[in-house]
Amino acid sequence: MTDVKSPPATGSGRSPRARLARAAGATAAVALLAAGGAGAWFYQHLNNNITTFDPSGIASSRPPAALPAPAPSGGTGNSSGPPVNVLVLGSDSRSNGNNSLGGGDVGVGNSDTAILVHVYGDHRHAVAVSIPRDTLVTIPPCRLPSGHWTSPHTDQMFNSAFSVGEYAAGNPACTQNTVETLTGLRVDHTVVVDFRGFAAMTDAVHGVDVCVPNDVDAYGIKLAKGRQTVSGQQALDYVRARHGFGDGSDIGRVKRQQAFLSSLFKKVQGQGFDLTTLLPLADAATKSLTVDPGLGSALKLADFAQSLRNIKLNDISFVTAPWQYEGERIRLVQPDAGVLWNLLRQDRTLDNLSSPAPGAGSSSGPTPAPTPSASATINPDTPVVIVNGAGTGGLARQAANALKAKGYQNITLGADTPGGRTTVIGYAADQYAAAQQIAADFPGAELRADPSSDGVTVTLGRDYAPDGSGASDGSGASGADSTALPTSLPSGITSNTRNAGSDLCSDLSFG
Repeated sequence: MTDVKSPPATGSGRSPRARLARAAGATAAVALLAAGGAGAWFYQHLNNNITTFDPSGIASSRPPAALPAPAPSGGTGNSSGPPVNVLVLGSDSRSNGNNSLGGGDVGVGNSDTAILVHVYGDHRHAVAVSIPRDTLVTIPPCRLPSGHWTSPHTDQMFNSAFSVGEYAAGNPACTQNTVETLTGLRVDHTVVVDFRGFAAMTDAVHGVDVCVPNDVDAYGIKLAKGRQTVSGQQALDYVRARHGFGDGSDIGRVKRQQAFLSSLFKKVQGQGFDLTTLLPLADAATKSLTVDPGLGSALKLADFAQSLRNIKLNDISFVTAPWQYEGERIRLVQPDAGVLWNLLRQDRTLDNLSSPAPGAGSSSGPTPAPTPSASATINPDTPVVIVNGAGTGGLARQAANALKAKGYQNITLGADTPGGRTTVIGYAADQYAAAQQIAADFPGAELRADPSSDGVTVTLGRDYAPDGSGASDGSGASGADSTALPTSLPSGITSNTRNAGSDLCSDLSFG
């Protein structure tokens, strides 16, 4: 993989310093400007620190980007933007000097930490979902250094996606593709943190408060039981170690990582955004990050950080994707995991299933397909594309014939593409009413705004059965049953959820 250094941002005739001023007060940008003439130099320095990964490995067939929620009729409602999904990966690669902290030989690493952060449309709440490294998933086609793409592989360990192609710096694009295939959520940004950068960031904030549930002396890692402040190598050991804690599983490690990130967030907020805090942290963070081009400059990172300024500690939830052991590996529990992904796709908080996006009064992501009025008149000229994502031959043509029987005439068949369990109906901004009508023929389908569409695109999921008898994958679960939101959270979610404001020592070990 080619690492690309992002050049300084210049746009719209404004200098970098003027554009940084626009990024407002709660970011490192303002601190840089406060440094006077040194600010421009430091801005350039931060830009040179940042590494971006090649976006050509990101799949072309992806979940659609979420749009801001429409204002409720009769008023403007509270301000809201689109929800944002950020995939945070911790690389265990020993290259570029990381073996001095992680031990072992220099070589291609895995993503032993993977957290999908969903920032809600109100930008005041967030859910961070940990995906255990040993989870068995389907790794979709991924790009190799030769430019060729792999075939999909089922029942692979999740963290192995990062090593596909054996790129020296890993393959974050492949992991991003895997997460999008698994969840049906579009990943807006991907961030990779290595050992050295993680250790440097903890030093920059003068340590992070943690709780060690028991004395640890295993595999060269020594930690004393109890509350303490750790930084550098000790902080890295705390979030990386498995052996010596509980049953030595990855689940116990995930719990500590969630507690650590909560404590780090609290520490940064508590210190405030003063110059002495921000400059070392900004320098350490940018040196450690490999990001997608959408975050590939100091200004872009500052803008993104500014967008998170109103999220409070108690409004962040950490969730481990519902899981169970399958031998030495992990299998996600259904329908619980499906419910979790569906909640996030609909931008719903975990503590209020009956309400749409927090603050906006309506969902800013995909919405459940409503039941249109039976007397509503269809437009036969509505452009409709049918895509078979179910993996069962002939379904797209059967669906097209069913719509033609209803009076739709402008129907084309798109190329088959891997889909999920749920049928998705994407629609252009001016085709929402038509999408509602078409949804009546696909019970359990989800509606998603799709700015790339000229009409309505129906991507058939495994829940589609032409005769309405149930899911086409033979599981016996109907689409409505598999996608409907429950009246209360499944135990697979509640038992794996931790509020960021919880006590440091709460629920830290497993087994």
